Amino acid sequence: MRAAVIIPVYNHEARVAEVIREARQLALPIFVVDDGSTDSTPAILAGQEGITVLRHPVNRGKGAALLTGFAAAAPTCDYALTIDADGQHNPADGLALLAIARQGARVLVVGNRQGMAQEHVPWTSRFGRGFSNFWVWASGGPRVADSQSGFRLYPLPETLNLGVQAQRYQFEVEVLVLAHRSGIAIAEVPVSVVYQPKGVRISHFRPWQDFLRNSATFCRLICDRLFRMGRRR
Repeated sequence: MRAAVIIPVYNHEARVAEVIREARQLALPIFVVDDGSTDSTPAILAGQEGITVLRHPVNRGKGAALLTGFAAAAPTCDYALTIDADGQHNPADGLALLAIARQGARVLVVGNRQGMAQEHVPWTSRFGRGFSNFWVWASGGPRVADSQSGFRLYPLPETLNLGVQAQRYQFEVEVLVLAHRSGIAIAEVPVSVVYQPKGVRISHFRPWQDFLRNSATFCRLICDRLFRMGRRR
């Protein structure tokens, strides 16, 4: 099984070098997609050896960055292991996700973050996960425990052929729905999570703006599901 690590980055100057260092322990090709960073992230990436750096001139969103990484990895890889650049994930946990895929079936594996009740986890993350889990299911997707986890293993090229429209954080929920509808198996494995204290934690999530974007995405998916059900009748 050929796999690559994809790390989407946007203004993560404080953490990205450490994330890359830890991801190297997986001994996989590493593609870092700089989604229009305006801090010192480009200079930090330029000093990293043995990785492939892809860059968007302007910020296009996490989903767009992931798709850029997938397209770059697809000619040589069967799977893409996605790791956030904020230090929330332990790249070593990626071995558990890879182990599921090595069993033979083509599968999309989601890292189910444990410890979401710890002290520094913002309420928006806890509420958002439950909200998203329900609406992913209501939209015709799978029943999962952590639909917002960015620590995943995606099968390539199947994911690229799903036609996901969302380009920002909403990519990660829409891809679950479309993958499930397309017959791609979805699996979850427990992974650890680290949330730094407020003021240290790096997050570009905007609660109200992204809530509205999530709602719009789910409305579109539900309408599409109802339309499909009507046509089958």
